[in-house]
Amino acid sequence: MSSIRSDQQTPKSSSDPVFVPVTGSGRSTDHLKVVPECRCLRDRIREAVDQLADGLDRTRPMVRHEIENLARQILIELDLSEGYTGWTMVAIGSAFWRDQVAGIPHDRRLLLLPRCMRDTAVCPAEMTVDGLQCVDCGACSLTTLKSEAESLGYRVMIAEGSPAVMKIILGGHVDAVLGVSCLDVLERTLDKILLAGIPCMAEPLLSGGCEETEADEDRIRELFRTPYRKAEVHTRSYVHLMRCAARLFESSELAELLPSRRSESSLGPMTDERLDALDPIECTEAIAYDFLARGGKHSRPFITLAAYDALSGDRCTGPDGGRQVDQIPAVVRRMALAIESFHKASLVHDDIEDDDAFRYDSPTLHRRHGMATAINVGDFLVGVGYRLVSSSSTDMPAETTADLLSLFSSAHTRLCEGQGAELIWRDARKKRLEPIDALKIYALKTAPAFQAALLAGLRLAGPVDELTESADRFSRHLGIAYQILNDLDDWNDPRDGVMAGKKTCADDLLSGRPTILWALALQSLDSSDADRLLATVESDEPPKKRIADALALYQKADVFTKAEQLVARHAARAIEAADAIGNQPLAHLMHFLVDAILDRRPLAINEG
Repeated sequence: MSSIRSDQQTPKSSSDPVFVPVTGSGRSTDHLKVVPECRCLRDRIREAVDQLADGLDRTRPMVRHEIENLARQILIELDLSEGYTGWTMVAIGSAFWRDQVAGIPHDRRLLLLPRCMRDTAVCPAEMTVDGLQCVDCGACSLTTLKSEAESLGYRVMIAEGSPAVMKIILGGHVDAVLGVSCLDVLERTLDKILLAGIPCMAEPLLSGGCEETEADEDRIRELFRTPYRKAEVHTRSYVHLMRCAARLFESSELAELLPSRRSESSLGPMTDERLDALDPIECTEAIAYDFLARGGKHSRPFITLAAYDALSGDRCTGPDGGRQVDQIPAVVRRMALAIESFHKASLVHDDIEDDDAFRYDSPTLHRRHGMATAINVGDFLVGVGYRLVSSSSTDMPAETTADLLSLFSSAHTRLCEGQGAELIWRDARKKRLEPIDALKIYALKTAPAFQAALLAGLRLAGPVDELTESADRFSRHLGIAYQILNDLDDWNDPRDGVMAGKKTCADDLLSGRPTILWALALQSLDSSDADRLLATVESDEPPKKRIADALALYQKADVFTKAEQLVARHAARAIEAADAIGNQPLAHLMHFLVDAILDRRPLAINEG
């Protein structure tokens, strides 16, 4: 059974070792996630946090690095170990949002509890995609906490991870999140919630691990008993625009914006039984619509909607944002849908070219329906994107339509040039690559989609000649940094070899794709080590051995540090481009995109 602690032990002295973080090195941040050992120490930090929070600007959400800087400042002033940084960051985030959580009725709040507090030896509850299905057996404190919160009107989930939480938030079911979990999970789950401007408070567990963890039960109760009262300050929030982007792919919205040309049966999940029942002429549209509606973060449609709003009064991020998003014209929503249609078409073709096995935790289209059908569906989605533009031509000036067609076609061809360069390099015998060439491929392969999404939203709001240069520069640096992060993510914890949650670890290496990591390694290694790295591509060794060999050489060349430094450099240049924008709401959006899309976390590289 989980142990609930309210201890009064003596805290460690300030002479305890102070941990020095290694930022951007690919190493763990566990040394910054120490829970203060006693209640008196935790209360001391909270008191300092509350005093600091009184002077915070609450008109915009705080981002991760701002919270971390404040946490370090507090610990220095209290002469406490840097190891408490993560815990202090959670306390600052909770203090920042406390008044606005209070301004949301209990029945619009979500309480997120950790399954690790249950007694696994006797717990009869089943785990589903929606979390632990507690049966209120009374064997652990989860039953009591859940029951008390539900009696106040809360929606309660016993689950971990941001996908399930974001699904509920984007579905419009809750407007605030209160979480209880270990610092590791809070770091992963709450970052994006905070960035989106969703009122959020949390109480860290007192111990880690996955079973029978400890918690301050009275602090958890204090958390969800936060009384309802009118909030005095509204923090800018993109949650309503995010919800609007997610709704574009619901059946009812798709039917309105992109009516089926064959049959209404084209809409809905694509099961084998349903596919068998369709007329063959209806199948292509049905598969395409299903793939368009499935999975993804909808980042690009969100960018289009938010860019339009930024130049059209910035109303959707304000206190009345929930009502204002309903006023976004259908033509803007159709262009946001077109952006995603182009993007999904590129994913279908990329999966074929790379022979990927999974997309959105399901078999890729070519693995499920065959190569020829998948190619055809990808082509169909390209046509759908242009159909959405042409169907909107009567709702916008001719010059706007022409500008959008030029924008989309330019993005499409540049993306193909970048992808083509990658494919030609992958299939070439010569595997030498300079870092500048890798970055040129990224600028073509990834940046155009961000640029098209941003400029489309701006152009729909009016002429954008004076904004184009800064928007282009911003998108280029954002896209390059995003692709470098993808390269880094490809190496996240490759200890178990190939498969990790349907994602192939070190897949870029095994598939022979050009990456900045490869280029940086070849640039830094001596000729002997460079030849050893080149040999891993054509080696007959098992994948696990090839990964281990390449990882050792990557670490010797320190490519992970260098790549993260490149991410920081391009992120800074994207921020510079944003700061050159004269429009404040647009500049704020661009800052938000840098923080949200370049969600930088240290790698869990296995160094053993």
